[in-house]
Amino acid sequence: MRHEQEQAHFNELYLLAPSGYFVVAFDGRILQANVAGAQLIGVARGALGAHRFRDFVRRAWREEFDAFFEAAINSRAPRRQRIEMTCADQGAPGPVVLLASADGSGQACRIVVEPVDGKLAALERSEERFRRIVHCADEGIWEIDALGFITFVNPKMAALLGCEIEDLLEQPLVRFMDEEGKARFETHDVRRQHARGERAELKFIRTDGAELWTSAATTPIFDVAGNYLGTLALVTDITRSRASAERIWHQANFDELTGLPNRHMFRDRLAQEMRKADRSANFVALLYIDLDHFKQVNDHLGHAVGDALLAEAARRVKACVRVTDTLARLGGDEFTVILAGMERVGSVDRIAQSIVDALALPFELAGAIGQERAEVSASIGIALYPADARELPELLSHADQAMYASKNAGRNRYSYFTRDLQEAALARQLITSDLRAAIEGRQFEILYQPIVSLRTGAVHKAEALLRWRHPTRGLLAPAQFIPFAESNGLIVEIGDWVFREAARQVQRWQRSIAPDFQVSVNKSPVQFRRDGGQYQGWLDYLRELKLPPQSIVVEISEGALAGGADALLGRLAQYRMLGLQVALDHFGTGHASLAYLKRYDIDFVKIDPSLAQTLEGEGGELALYEAIVAMAHKLGLKVVAEGVEAPAQRRLLLDAGCDYAQGYMFGHPMSAQDLERLALRSIA
Repeated sequence: MRHEQEQAHFNELYLLAPSGYFVVAFDGRILQANVAGAQLIGVARGALGAHRFRDFVRRAWREEFDAFFEAAINSRAPRRQRIEMTCADQGAPGPVVLLASADGSGQACRIVVEPVDGKLAALERSEERFRRIVHCADEGIWEIDALGFITFVNPKMAALLGCEIEDLLEQPLVRFMDEEGKARFETHDVRRQHARGERAELKFIRTDGAELWTSAATTPIFDVAGNYLGTLALVTDITRSRASAERIWHQANFDELTGLPNRHMFRDRLAQEMRKADRSANFVALLYIDLDHFKQVNDHLGHAVGDALLAEAARRVKACVRVTDTLARLGGDEFTVILAGMERVGSVDRIAQSIVDALALPFELAGAIGQERAEVSASIGIALYPADARELPELLSHADQAMYASKNAGRNRYSYFTRDLQEAALARQLITSDLRAAIEGRQFEILYQPIVSLRTGAVHKAEALLRWRHPTRGLLAPAQFIPFAESNGLIVEIGDWVFREAARQVQRWQRSIAPDFQVSVNKSPVQFRRDGGQYQGWLDYLRELKLPPQSIVVEISEGALAGGADALLGRLAQYRMLGLQVALDHFGTGHASLAYLKRYDIDFVKIDPSLAQTLEGEGGELALYEAIVAMAHKLGLKVVAEGVEAPAQRRLLLDAGCDYAQGYMFGHPMSAQDLERLALRSIA
């Protein structure tokens, strides 16, 4: 009953519709028309069967109508055509627009007739306006059929592809794409046929071979039955903006010098490989690589040569790993390698050793004045996922710990992470944490060891020796904590505290013992690299205390000179210019030569304690001592013998011309009060 009501309602709408509706047999006979259609041609609805639709088409338009009608009955898609019609009395209606399509029965065609007036005329004007807009648009427009063949392009689209419109029509759209472009298009095309429309980035290849990247707003076209007929797209050229975005992305993810992934990309890749390993039986090996002695290359040969070495090192390491592995530069002279999908540790060993061997070979590099030869080595730490760590930061930390184990074992090797390394790292973390607390809690104290004049026995000098009174571990010597302070940068703050304490103490001693009393403070090579312009602050503090600059002697180790850093040479010259005196400590241990005494601005040479222990007997150490003393005196330097423990050693040193001595024979490190009493007795 309901279906009959709906059908009756539809028939009523059809019958009374304002547009003319006709059902025309394939042989042209009018089978049916609604009221508006019958009125349009001036024939009663009951008499329509005696007429052919073609009879009401003006003669000049009948050939065009025949072609239109033939196309309509042979196509599933609706056809549209403008013609001129007439009535039975040869009068109106005049120009009309026909919309025709086969009705699915295979015997008739449905035709809608709309006079060209009112809204229809406005529609035609709108369509003409649209055609002009499309033709002049500054954006490309293309249309394809259901098979992907181009059915329309505007001039802008043709210009973007670098060809004529005629070269594009009836061609497959993918003909103007490379493999990447085709893959993008096919993926988008499948979605598009089931959607209302979307925006996608599509890649084309111009006729000149250049890439054309476009942002395409696509709209699928469907017939009344919901069948996909094709796609219309509005296209914007984004080639330049995409290239700019790619440059920005590349700069954010890759190292400019070596072209390798940077720290950000490295972490992303490592996280990916860790997830893959979770889904397989394989493991990931992370290699943390640090170049040994790279700083010396930078200092001696310049940063340009250093950069060239880093680039060449990257190429060498890349040649040692697989295509599927990731080599990244974390910064400075630190690299990482992600070995993914590993099955055997032996494979990791082979790759790590090949990297060690490759980086140990000499580097021939272009310098400012020709070819330069540089030599470095590699310390590599290896951590395995998931055996050594389950989280990325922990895995990276463990590889870093293993790398330092390689350095401590002599460099030029690789080491695997072990639990012992982790315990040592935890100990270092605790020491570092305690060091910060020590600075804030004033847990440091200074002991002083006397430096005696061999000729008079007077104590006019002392060396300040730092100690840490740890709340749970007792009194700690510098060797137990200074390396940690150097590695985390706290050495600068600690060194500054030692200097100020020593300066205040020497101020008191210059009043109570001797006006020319001096105190030596030790300064590590790390302090020289990290303290920036601290020496100026030291000089200002001495002025504040009304102390002459020579009240403080800065002691540097012989090993600090081994690198021959120009920066250190300049710093010592500044000390000399400001009046601060410098002592070269532990001289004679083999790092430096007598030539350093002339090259560097120093005032005192402190001979290593190991030489004093062998002065007695028939050996040649006394001759060496005499040679050092003679050379130093010729250069205007004073000599301090360290490690003197026996009267016989003192006599030999005095005979050799040595100026001062320091050692247990004269006193162990002691408090300031004890040293003051000792010094006063020595000059009484």
